[in-house]
Order: sequence, then structure tokens, then C-alpha cells
Amino acid sequence: MGICDNRTVIITGAGGGLGRAYALAFAAEGANVVVNDIRLDAAQAVADEVAAAGGRAMANHGDITSLAGAQAIVDSTLATFGEVHVLVNNAGILRDRMFLSLSEEDWDMVMRVHLKGHFCLANVLGRRWRDAAKSGNMVDARIINTSSGAGLQGSIGQSNYVAAKAGIAGLTLVQAAELARYGITVNCLAPAARTAMTEAGMPDMVKKPESGFDVWDPLNVASIVVWLGSPLSAHVTGRCFEAKGGELSVADGWHTGTINDKAARWLPAELTGVVDQLIREARPPQKVYGT
Repeated sequence: MGICDNRTVIITGAGGGLGRAYALAFAAEGANVVVNDIRLDAAQAVADEVAAAGGRAMANHGDITSLAGAQAIVDSTLATFGEVHVLVNNAGILRDRMFLSLSEEDWDMVMRVHLKGHFCLANVLGRRWRDAAKSGNMVDARIINTSSGAGLQGSIGQSNYVAAKAGIAGLTLVQAAELARYGITVNCLAPAARTAMTEAGMPDMVKKPESGFDVWDPLNVASIVVWLGSPLSAHVTGRCFEAKGGELSVADGWHTGTINDKAARWLPAELTGVVDQLIREARPPQKVYGT
């Protein structure tokens, strides 16, 4: 018996890296897995790997960046497995440039894959789950989004990616608040693992060690994703988890700091000392990656 027996999960960007690890880990816990990737051959290879290990998987290369594409992915899943219980929004791309060197295409492509890609399937499935709940059916559904340490703290040379990932963290908060009444939890993850993107950007840091614990193995991160997709996590929503190796933490986001209330309008010229005092009393932000 696994913690995800009889549950069906759609995982985007699952043709390699973290998505592949999630697919293998979900299947090992009894889930039916839809391996979605723009590269059908990569998706099929992972689906075959799941099947060879005794799991159930379907390869899919539907478009996650349009509502029509998302609906087609869901329809195909329903035809094969009968229901969808979990969505893992994992797909992403990079178009790294310093901010002033970004092209409009660099910006739009990253926003399309990350932000719109997170919207479309969640919207289609969310409406399905809402309608089921309103019809009196029990819903125990999960949306697991993917943010990033870059999105939480910033990263030099990645302003488009940072903006998208920060947007996903904010989206998670609103989804969690709005969808809880329908039996849907929404959390996000800021993972650190060996993927095509990290191997391209920091190959020496993430390379597999010759012996000992492989900190950067994507399967390390998969554990929390599978737990979040299981019935065991029904009491957790609106959280952002950071995971790397054996490390797991809950990100502590923006909070309102000390308030200085004059009870009247501030004069611009008198704000220097006020702002300096507020900053002194505030918790210092984490440094932007690359600084």
C-alpha cells in the first residue's frame, strides 16, 4: 500500500529532471501518473520507466500554456484513468540575461511557460473540482506549484525568471485561500536539485559525488511533493516549502513589520529618519543570489 493509492496525478515538464523524479516517486506510492512534457519522446521514456518498475503511467505532450491545451490534457487523463486528484505544475524554461539585455521575447516566453503554464491546468481542474464539490461529491484535490529560491530572494541575471517565480508564490496564496472551500489545497515548492537547468548554470556544484549522499539527486525533493499530493497533507495549504537533499523548510514570506503611525500625513522631508528607523527594526532580507 502506498500513500497515493488510487490517486491520479498530472505532472508537467516530467520528461526529465525533477518531473521525472516526481513521476517515479508518485508511481512508487501507488499513483497513476500522467507524464506531460513538450517532448513526447522524453515523456514516453519516463512513462516506460514507470511501467517497467510496476507503475501505471501515460505519456502526454499537450500544451500547458492554453486553456484549450489544458482541457485536452485533462480529457485524455480522464479517458485513461477516470479522474484527476493532483496537479504538479513543474514545467519551466530559462532565458537568462542581465535585465537591460532582456528582449521582449525573453520576457514573454518565460512568463508564458511559467505563469500562464501554472494558470491553465489549475483553472481547468479547479473548475472541475469546484463543480464536483458543489454537486455534493467529496473532493480531496491538490495543486502543487513550483516557485524557486530565485523567486523568493532574487537572482542576478534572471529578472524574468525571478518575476515569474515570485508571481507563482503569490498565486499560490490566493489559490489556497479561494479554493479551500472546495476541498482543494494549494502549496508551492522551491526545490534545489540536479536538473538540466542547474547542470547548465552550476555544473561543478550539482555534479553527482563518487560516494556518499547525493545531495542534488532530484528524488530527494520528490518526497515532499508526493506527500503534498497525498491524503496525508489535507491540513496543509498556502505554504511554500524549500527542499534540497535532506533539508526541508517552510519559507517565511513577507510580513508587515513595525508600524510608525503619526496619525496624520507625513511630510516628505521628515521621512528620512522614520524610514531609517523602520529599516533598523526590520528583519534584514536574504541576499539576492549572485551578490
